[in-house]
Amino acid sequence: MKQRAYTVSWGIGLCLLLVVLVILIVVIGMNSGQMNLSPMEVLRVLLLKGTDKQNLIVFEFRLPRIVLCILVGIGMGVAGSIMQSLLRNDMASPGTLGISSGSGLFVLIYIAIFSVKGVSSAIALPVLAFIGGMTAAVLIFLLSYRRGREISPTGLILTGVAMSSGYGALSLMITLRLDHTQFEFAQRWMAGSLWGDDWKYISVLAPWTVLLVGYAVYKSRVLNTLNLGNETATGLGLAVKPEFLGLTLASVALSSGSVALGGNFFFVGLISPHLARRLVGPNHKLLLPASALTGTLVVLIADTITRTVSFGTDIPTGIIITMLSTPYFLYLLARSE
Repeated sequence: MKQRAYTVSWGIGLCLLLVVLVILIVVIGMNSGQMNLSPMEVLRVLLLKGTDKQNLIVFEFRLPRIVLCILVGIGMGVAGSIMQSLLRNDMASPGTLGISSGSGLFVLIYIAIFSVKGVSSAIALPVLAFIGGMTAAVLIFLLSYRRGREISPTGLILTGVAMSSGYGALSLMITLRLDHTQFEFAQRWMAGSLWGDDWKYISVLAPWTVLLVGYAVYKSRVLNTLNLGNETATGLGLAVKPEFLGLTLASVALSSGSVALGGNFFFVGLISPHLARRLVGPNHKLLLPASALTGTLVVLIADTITRTVSFGTDIPTGIIITMLSTPYFLYLLARSE
């Protein structure tokens, strides 16, 4: 009992440390950019005592961008953690299962047909991304299903990789038919440009993310039980299929909302749960918040780099995340069985 209490207290302490780090990066991000503001100027703006120019910089440019980074990091981190736990495979994520690619295909179809502006797109894009993600998930499960046998997590991931390639080919076909403006937007979106940094988009994504993360945290004990295996979970009285379905829907919805308004942040959903598990262990009461916080840190740090370091051009945040995450991803591949 003492060891367990120590582990929980250690995990809570690390989560609090992650919160402090997130706040620190937010403060740095608020003071960084092409138009420099001092910490005191930012503080005056937050206290509603800033000038019109300072208010414009903070409330219309930097703050919505930072809030979007936080929402995308939370959504992808928690979605990846849920998928890895449900499939009991460290390589599972919205990206490796092809769910992000399915969401992206439906987003591209919307871009090709409609204009990506206004409140209607703020509502339509997450919904279409969810439909695309669910379609991808259903197809992957159907193709992996074998009568009388349990679905293999490895088989699911391999099927997801194959489906992702197919979705990528379809997405490329659609992209080549876009006009110049649509093509440029689609390319930046696929690279992870965090394009939805507008309050009208955030007002849709925020409740979506908060409700689904709340549901996942509420089901943390269920995730702990499912992690023991389906047979053991059934023996403990858990209704495995309904719980599995509900958590799968939540994971797909979280990743779809993040993909729709942020872009294809493949590595965040894969790397964040690994980092969180190393910090706080497998208990989902701590693992889910830690995954959300590590995902937030990864996106915030990458976005702060893109806004402060001159690369000679405007680099999407997703490219920096890929550059930072690839070495760790290769390390995971080397260690995986």
